[in-house]
Amino acid sequence: MRLVSWNCNGGLRNKLQALNGLNGDVLIVQECEDPSRSVPAYQDWAGDFLWTGDSKSKGIGVFAKNGRKIKKLDWNSEYTLPIDYSKSGALKWRTSDLKLFLPFSIDDKVNVLAVWSKGGDNQKFGYIGQIWKYIQLHRADICRHKMMILGDFNSNSCWDRSDCWWNHTDVVAELKEMGLESLYHKQTGELQGEESTPTFLMHRKAERPYHIDYVFTSSDITNNCELNIGDKDKWLTFSDHMPLLIEWNECKFNP
Repeated sequence: MRLVSWNCNGGLRNKLQALNGLNGDVLIVQECEDPSRSVPAYQDWAGDFLWTGDSKSKGIGVFAKNGRKIKKLDWNSEYTLPIDYSKSGALKWRTSDLKLFLPFSIDDKVNVLAVWSKGGDNQKFGYIGQIWKYIQLHRADICRHKMMILGDFNSNSCWDRSDCWWNHTDVVAELKEMGLESLYHKQTGELQGEESTPTFLMHRKAERPYHIDYVFTSSDITNNCELNIGDKDKWLTFSDHMPLLIEWNECKFNP
């Protein structure tokens, strides 16, 4: 099975031919528009799809191809920090408040959490903080199943802050304790923050490379997966992000 994760930088309806060229069985696309509210050609291409977003023009889309079956997982929870002397609403976290996450299953064989981490200037828990909160709410869901977590994290350990407990490094360490590791770092042996291959070029400039898109896999499928990153010379025509291509050898999968 080939999975593709790609932040298309908007306007997916105009980039379908490029995406088709990757021949993915399941396509996870960040910053894409909602097919149900777009042009007919995009609707027809989308077929069996899932989508979530803040507006009709930008969200996460998941598209099943080649006879694959996808199903959205109903992950909803909330948690309140037990601080008795404070009544602040910021102490309560809800799944629905976190942006953006789309959990789903493929052929009832593997569960995937699609990520497009977002944050605003008014949010203390922006980007990696959103992911950290989601993990706290859904640790049991993530640990229970054969899992992949993938997408645009908008994060790297080079931006770690020492005065918070939801740094990129902390999240990576917590996922490892839960049995999930970054496929890129597992394959290359490179350290977090020292990646030689970028997944994102800010403003599409080669002199501003960052590695902010990831695939984390549970230990029971890691050795049966291979990750490749799209060539920037080709993909910068379409987006500031490179696609992630994950090959999963299902024949070696033991449920």
